[in-house]
Amino acid sequence: MISSITARQREELSTGAQALGVALSPQQEDLLLGYLALLIKWNKAYNLTAVRDPDEMVSRHLLDSLSIAPYIGAADRWLDVGSGGGMPGIPLAILYPHKVIATLDSNGKKTRFQTQVKLELKLGNLEVIHSRVEGHTPQQPYQGIISRAFSSLEDFTNWTRHLGDSNTHWLAMKGLHPADELVALPADFEIDSAHALAVPGCQGQRHLLILRRKA
Repeated sequence: MISSITARQREELSTGAQALGVALSPQQEDLLLGYLALLIKWNKAYNLTAVRDPDEMVSRHLLDSLSIAPYIGAADRWLDVGSGGGMPGIPLAILYPHKVIATLDSNGKKTRFQTQVKLELKLGNLEVIHSRVEGHTPQQPYQGIISRAFSSLEDFTNWTRHLGDSNTHWLAMKGLHPADELVALPADFEIDSAHALAVPGCQGQRHLLILRRKA
């Protein structure tokens, strides 16, 4: 499967990760490129991502997912909400094999793809959940909850409030800084920090907002 990956894509991943300050082992590079190969293959039939050009997928999917690595910290139970084709959850599961990373999506085709990735790449720390976010009831709160272009900040926090607690970090990956969305943030949430992300090869702005629930 990884034979379908070009030398240019491998080089772009390697140099891009270095630019982000993310140290990848050769095995992790192979797993990320194996995931990319599966994404390219399945995208033809399953419409997993609007990005159709495989040459754009390294920067817009792999490196974009890895760009939040400095903000993951010590928390070891994470949920990627509205994960779609598995981003950023699957790249993070590859990067952090000792953390439990759950990906949640209500689209059965997308979770079937994610399950296939889990099986083929032997990602034992990846949990794939086919559910609407409102219907998901974990046994214990997640330590971190991530969304990538999933919804407005208001909807993201309202729909996932029951999945975390005052110790949970909510990470919202955005394009432009969403000043208008921050105005509508629910009263029990506050912004912990905001970061501009420089993703190698990505045009346009990328921002990460880290939210907390007030105790």
